Amino acid sequence: MATQMEQSAHTEFEDALTRAWSTQRENHSGTVADYIPELSKADPGHFGAAIATVKGQIYTIGDAEVPFTIQSVSKAFAFCLALEIAGPDLVASRVGVEPSGDPFNAIVFDPGTNRPFNPMVNAGAIAVAGILHEHLGADAFDFMMERFSLAAGRPLALNEAVYRSEAETGHRNRAIAHLLLANDALAVAPDAALDLYFRQCSIEVTATDLAWMGATFANMGACPRSREHAFDLGPVRSTLAVMFTCGMYDYAGHWAYDVGIPAKSGVGGGIVGVVNRQLGIASFSPRLDAKGNSARGVGAFKVLAEHFGLHAFDCTNVGSSFISSLIR
Repeated sequence: MATQMEQSAHTEFEDALTRAWSTQRENHSGTVADYIPELSKADPGHFGAAIATVKGQIYTIGDAEVPFTIQSVSKAFAFCLALEIAGPDLVASRVGVEPSGDPFNAIVFDPGTNRPFNPMVNAGAIAVAGILHEHLGADAFDFMMERFSLAAGRPLALNEAVYRSEAETGHRNRAIAHLLLANDALAVAPDAALDLYFRQCSIEVTATDLAWMGATFANMGACPRSREHAFDLGPVRSTLAVMFTCGMYDYAGHWAYDVGIPAKSGVGGGIVGVVNRQLGIASFSPRLDAKGNSARGVGAFKVLAEHFGLHAFDCTNVGSSFISSLIR
C-alpha cells in the first residue's frame, strides 16, 4: 500500500507533467526535420514527456512510448563512453569543450586548435565516433548499443530505414569527416567513423527511454530501473558539464539562462535533461525550432524547471530540495 508521501510524490510529478504538456500541446510552431528523408515522415502531432527518478519511479504523459530515433541526443552518451575507453587526455586532443555559437552542422573548427569546438556538434561527434572506432574497431557499435541499452533499462534497436537514409544523404557530414582527417582530429578512415556516427544517431528510443537514460546519468552511471552499471562516474561528471554549456546547439546560452540543467537535444524531436542525483527528464515532439530543438520540448522543460525550481542557480533551491523529499 502506497504511503502518504509516495501518493504525494505521484500527484506532484503527474501534475507537473500535465501542466507542462497541456501548456505546450497547442504550440504548433516549428517544422519536422526533412534534410534526412526518413525523418520527414514523423507525425508532427506527436508529443510526450517523461520523468524518471534515481529511486526507480517513472511518470509519463502523452506520446511517451512512441518510438523515434535518438539522433544528436546520442552525442552526450557517446562522448561519455569515449572518455571511459580512450581517456580524457586523448579525447581532449581531438575535440574541445567550448561552446561554438554556431549551428550543429557547421563546418567550423576552433581556429586556435584546428579541432571541433565540442562533442555536441556534428564535427565533434564524428571525431568522438572516430575515437571509439579506433579503440574498439568493428565492435564499436555493439559496445555502444549495449551501454545505451543498459542506461535505458531495456534492449534498444537500430532503425535500419533511418540509418540508410542518413548514410545516403549525409554529404555534409562526409565533408566534415574528411576535414577532421586532414587536421589530424581523426585517426581512422572517414567512412568508418561516419558509419558508426550514422548508426548511433539511428538508434530507436522513446521519451521514456530517454528519461531513464537521463536518470542513469543522474544516478552516477547506474540505471535506476535495473541498477545495472552503464557509465563510469568520472566521465558522467565531465559529460554533464559539457551538456550544460553546449548541449542545446546555438541555443545553449539561453537554455542555461532559462532552464539551467544539463541537457541534449536531437533533430528527431527528443530532449533529455539531467537533474544531478535526482531526475532524468525527457520530451519528444518532432516540430523543431530554428535552432534545431524541439519547440514543444523546450517549452515543456521551461515549465518543469519553473515548477520544481530546477535551475542550477536557483537562489533558494527550494525546488530541488522538494524533489529530494519526493523521491526518498
